[in-house]
Amino acid sequence: MARPFRFGVNLLTLESAEAWRAKCRHAEQLGYDVLLTPDHLGHPAPFPALATAAEATERPRLGTFVLNAGFWNPALLAREVATCDALTDGRLELGLGAGYVQAEHDSAGLPFGSPRERVDHLVRTVTELERLLTDAEHRPRPAQSPRPPLLLGGNGDRLLRLAARHADIAAFTGAVQAPGKPQGALQLISPEALEERVGAFRRFAAEAGRAPEEADEPGEAIELDGPDEAIELNYLIQMAGPSADRRAKVRELSAYAPGLTEDQLLEHPALLLGDAKEMAEQLRAHRERFGFSYFTVLEHNMEAFAPVIEELHGS
Repeated sequence: MARPFRFGVNLLTLESAEAWRAKCRHAEQLGYDVLLTPDHLGHPAPFPALATAAEATERPRLGTFVLNAGFWNPALLAREVATCDALTDGRLELGLGAGYVQAEHDSAGLPFGSPRERVDHLVRTVTELERLLTDAEHRPRPAQSPRPPLLLGGNGDRLLRLAARHADIAAFTGAVQAPGKPQGALQLISPEALEERVGAFRRFAAEAGRAPEEADEPGEAIELDGPDEAIELNYLIQMAGPSADRRAKVRELSAYAPGLTEDQLLEHPALLLGDAKEMAEQLRAHRERFGFSYFTVLEHNMEAFAPVIEELHGS
């Protein structure tokens, strides 16, 4: 049986405290299951924004999407995570990534390092968070036991292996560094390449003892050894909205995916175009093909995507 859908919105802007609270309440009313914040300079600081979101809402869970591990010392991050989880009454979901925007590191006076060095730091961060947050002597204590759910996002083998070993939620970027562009400029990979990345993750999960070897069919749950549910697979939708001519729309976006055909763009989960029923059918197809059941949209797509949530509620 396919895993039920879950929907998150990544909230990017902060005008005032009341406007932030009102936006969070509105997202809850629209049916979003998770309210998320990124970790980029120029955007709201994640943990105070999420604590305020918790005060304004009742139902949604609250998450970082995703923290840049290079910005954080693991011990200090453990304190932030435990405090935020306690202040949100156990609604926190912790998303972590290796970081990919060199300009932000330069602005903050922090080393950027090579891809290997960034993933090395992420591995250390995950390991230390596991140790600290599951230690009964650590103070403050998170509200959730043994720790808040962990989301790890990325595309490369090392990061997918890390997610297969430690994550409750695996988030797929479906993008790589654009050749010849500034560090942090991404371009989409093909649906076929994305499918290969999901397949690699499933193999890594099986190797880690977190999934049976045969769990390699699209949409099949990856069962954990313990009492937890299957690992949840997440994807970030870059564009969602009504479109009378889907092919004309993808032609406008071809610059962001050089080398991909119109047909590949039309079947790519990064782009969701059509009316609510058409977009809902596209998501069902993505769940069947890739196993994605948890989809995130960006704030500017929050209203346009809301009818899709209503269409897929409970399915």
